[in-house]
Amino acid sequence: MAIPDEEYDKLSKEERDARDKGDRAREIAEQAALPYSWTQELGEVDVTVPVPKGTRGKQLNVVIQKKKLVVGLKGEEPILSGELCKEIKVEDSTWTLHDQALVHLEKLNNQTWWENVLTHDPKIDTRKIEPANSKLSDLDGETRGMVEKMMFDNQQKQLGKPTSDEMKKMETLKKFQEAHPELDFSNAKIS
Repeated sequence: MAIPDEEYDKLSKEERDARDKGDRAREIAEQAALPYSWTQELGEVDVTVPVPKGTRGKQLNVVIQKKKLVVGLKGEEPILSGELCKEIKVEDSTWTLHDQALVHLEKLNNQTWWENVLTHDPKIDTRKIEPANSKLSDLDGETRGMVEKMMFDNQQKQLGKPTSDEMKKMETLKKFQEAHPELDFSNAKIS
């Protein structure tokens, strides 16, 4: 069972490690006992539901609503059914059938991690989620430029060299000095 952050922070490193290991083992066991498996990214949740070999799409009953998900075989008890823990974008959510039913849910709030898929299922500790590294190529042009600049500046600082902003200031000052050789900058403090 998850403890409040303030209690967790008071634990020693060894106590935290032991607690994390126990919590992780419990989570793995609880998730493995579900009749489906799931993964998530910040903006989406993918649910994999095992179905009998040879099942056809028309034999499935799949209901995807803003706060509800049902997956099962027609005329039988659903494999999973219940209230979603958070709202989804119904129009952007889909399902497909390959050897198993694959349900793709687009999160309405794409900046939160889900603790579970259905509210009645066991929860995971979202504080321990380690998102997959995104690639620079996944970013839009402006964001990519900012990240590349930050990476360059960080590398320059570590090497004791000037950052891109400092280099720009030095270049501007150099041009100004060349345009005005009559001025003495020897005692100038540049900030």
